[in-house]
Amino acid sequence: MSLRRRGTAAAVACAAALTLTACGSGDTAASPAGKADAEGKKAVAQGGKGFGDAATKTAAMGTDAEPGRFPRTITHALGKTELKAAPKRVVVLDVGELDNVASLGIKPVGYAPTEGDEGIPAYLAKSAGGPANVGTINSLNLEAIAGLKPDLILGSQLRAADKYKELSQIAPTVFSIRPGFTWKENYLLNASALDRTAAAKEKLAAYEKKADQLGTDIGATRPTVSMVRYMPGKIRLYAQASFIGTILKDTGLPRPKNQQIEDLAVEISPEKIDDADADWIFTGVYGDPKTTKRDTARSNPLWKNLEAVKAGRAKDVPDETWYLGLGVTAADRVLDDLRGFLVP
Repeated sequence: MSLRRRGTAAAVACAAALTLTACGSGDTAASPAGKADAEGKKAVAQGGKGFGDAATKTAAMGTDAEPGRFPRTITHALGKTELKAAPKRVVVLDVGELDNVASLGIKPVGYAPTEGDEGIPAYLAKSAGGPANVGTINSLNLEAIAGLKPDLILGSQLRAADKYKELSQIAPTVFSIRPGFTWKENYLLNASALDRTAAAKEKLAAYEKKADQLGTDIGATRPTVSMVRYMPGKIRLYAQASFIGTILKDTGLPRPKNQQIEDLAVEISPEKIDDADADWIFTGVYGDPKTTKRDTARSNPLWKNLEAVKAGRAKDVPDETWYLGLGVTAADRVLDDLRGFLVP
C-alpha cells in the first residue's frame, strides 16, 4: 500500500466538539460522549474536537530542513519549535512516541506510561531500553522531566496541551494533535524532529507491503472482523478511525456494518454483546479484567450462541499492541497475529 494512502482516515466526518480530557486507554484520548445512533440503542465514542481532520493537519506538519541540517524548525500542533542540534536525550509522553523513537533506534531517557501500567510495554522492553518514569500520560511529573535534562520532548496536544508552556521551557517540545488513527502521520512528525524521516518512511513502506501481502494471502473471500475491548465501565466495538481500525483497513479486512463508521468506537452494554457478531471476534482488555464487564458479557447466552464463539473464532489478543501500541512496531506485531489467526 502506497504511502500516499497515509491519512485516509482524514476524510472522516468531524465529530461534535467535546471536552478534551485524556483517559488511560491508548487511542481513546477523549472522554467518551454518547450520541444515539439511528435506532437510539448505542453510543458512539467520539474522538473530540478536531478529530475528523487530525490526520490531514498532522500530515502537513514537520520540517523543510534537509537531512542532517540543524538548526531546524519543526511545525507542529502548537506552533513552531527550533532544534539547534540533533536530539540525544528524548523524553516521550505516551506509548505512541515511545514506539516511534524506539523503532528509529533511539532509547529515550524518560517515558510517561498510561495509568495503571507504569512499566515499559513488553514488546518494547528491548528496543526502548530503561527510560525513567516521568509520571503518567494524565499526570506528568515536570520536575522529573526537567531533571533528565532532555533536548527534545515528544507528546500530543490532546494529552498535554495544558503543560506545553512549561514543557517547552524545559526543552524544545514537539506535539502531534492526538494519538490513535493518526499514528502514521505522528510517526513522520516525530521522525522529522529526530532527523530520521528516511528511516521512518522505510518502516512505513515495509509495514504497508506486509499488510498488502497479508490481505493477498488471506484471499479474495475475506472474513469480517469485529473488535471488542472491555474497559472499566464500558464495552467498545472499535471502529475505523482507531489504531486497530487503520490496520484492518490496510489489510482489506471487512468490518461488520455497525463498525463501518468513521469514528473511534461504538459503545454497547453487556446485554447487547451480540452486536459484536462477525466471522472473527478479537477481544482486548484494558487493565484488570475484574474491573470490566468482560465476564458478565461472556456469561450472556447471546455471546455463547454467536457462531464465531461456538466455532472457536473468538480470540483474546494483547491489548498493549492491538489497542495501546499506537506505533509501527505494534502495528507490525498485530499483522503477525492476524496472519496466525487468518492464514491457513
